[in-house]
Amino acid sequence: MYNSNRFQTGTALLLALGLTTSAIAPLVVAAPASAQTTFSDVSANYWASGFIQELATRGVIKGFPDGSFRPNDPVTRAQFAAMVRQAFNATQVRNSTSFVDVPTDYWAYSAIQEAYTTGFMTGYPGSIFNPNQSIPRAQVLVSLTSGLKYTSTTSASTVLQVYNDANEIPGYATESIAAATERQLVVNYPDVKYLNPNQTATRAEVAAFIYQALSSTGSASALTSPYIVGQAPQPTQVRIPSGTVIPVKYTKAAKILLAQNEPKPTPLTLTVAQNIVTSKGVVLIPAGSEVVGELRIVQGGAQFVASELVLASGQRYPLGATSEVVTTTETIRKGASLGTVLKDTALGAAAAAGISAVTGDRAIATEEVLAGAGVGALLGLFLGRDKVDLISIRPDTDLSLTLSQDLVLR
Repeated sequence: MYNSNRFQTGTALLLALGLTTSAIAPLVVAAPASAQTTFSDVSANYWASGFIQELATRGVIKGFPDGSFRPNDPVTRAQFAAMVRQAFNATQVRNSTSFVDVPTDYWAYSAIQEAYTTGFMTGYPGSIFNPNQSIPRAQVLVSLTSGLKYTSTTSASTVLQVYNDANEIPGYATESIAAATERQLVVNYPDVKYLNPNQTATRAEVAAFIYQALSSTGSASALTSPYIVGQAPQPTQVRIPSGTVIPVKYTKAAKILLAQNEPKPTPLTLTVAQNIVTSKGVVLIPAGSEVVGELRIVQGGAQFVASELVLASGQRYPLGATSEVVTTTETIRKGASLGTVLKDTALGAAAAAGISAVTGDRAIATEEVLAGAGVGALLGLFLGRDKVDLISIRPDTDLSLTLSQDLVLR
């Protein structure tokens, strides 16, 4: 049987949650601390991001020490055997064999033997395996359907009409690729109608194929992608319900200081800190999207009020969301070191004026002051004081947003 246990951890909750036609309940999924699930060269809106992250979470694939994944690198037959071994726990269907080009001390010897004995992979005439040969896309699909024992229920010629380049599919692969197509194992980027069967499979493509194979066995929840061949069109509109929490961060400073008498709201743009996904793993709001809004003085504290969401794709949506009211204060006294006070700190205009007045230092750089009223015009509010109490905000922890109304995305 297939190793569904590898996929149950972290997905049981996802499988228990369903979608409705009126609202999609998002869930921020946390990966095990030991798993690297984000990579420097795989952005949130990269076409294979979901497949890569899911497999990385479960240890089927890994990145490189420099934090990259190298999604466009080719995959060798040995590397593919190693991925298959991690992804599936299939029963043995034939005895092991010896390949003349795979010695027992070869790094992938055990993985190659397991891929062979479980029916996922075979060798070439003359007991050759060619472990360092780049594996083409067609061969990956043949391997997966062979190991999973999938066959097509319709004639291959009929099923394969979905591909504009069906005539390029090797004869040995037609039946297997027809079966893979019926089971939605095939993922074609950038054009879903082109299989490119003889093209070397990349790390991203193999991740997509393997994940779809696992999904087809019920070992992993289904992902939605416009590049999955045969997947039904998804709704053009989704609704994220009121009350959903969106974690955010502020990349320009670790702290923001505001005066309780800031004369006007302080404009601020935050960044979404984590992917907001559905219970099916569909990314609704990618990490890195921007939230435009302003900090307002309310109830003796400060609150961020959002007005617009800007996705990584450039799409913009009205956004009704607010943070909790932050009431933490910090006292700046006469004689304080301006360098210490301003380290990694952004200031509201009145806060900047108050610090200048108390410390006697008028050299606050304009880039340290958030947009608002002119600092000079506010100095008179603080002259003669020996201290000033300011609202101290840690944006990465204090400004998580809660939707005050449903957010509709199209």
